[in-house]
Amino acid sequence: MLDVALSNQAQRFLDKAEHMLAARIAKKIEELRTDLFSCGAERVKSFSEKTFKVRVGDYRILYELFLERNLIGISKIDHRSRVYD
Repeated sequence: MLDVALSNQAQRFLDKAEHMLAARIAKKIEELRTDLFSCGAERVKSFSEKTFKVRVGDYRILYELFLERNLIGISKIDHRSRVYD
């Protein structure tokens, strides 16, 4: 199982999100920890080679993999219309 590190933006988003949305996102992050690619993860083509995205309804979680450190770095969580800015 991989460790998870949230960026400041991702933590602020979860703190401000309504309870149901935050719970859905937390569940998806937990799925990522156990199996990286079975939960619909895709590589983000316009970002670095290690950046992936996963959908949670109309929201996206952008993360990077650091397998040498056994870590998933959640860089951004936001609505799909704003997450790639």
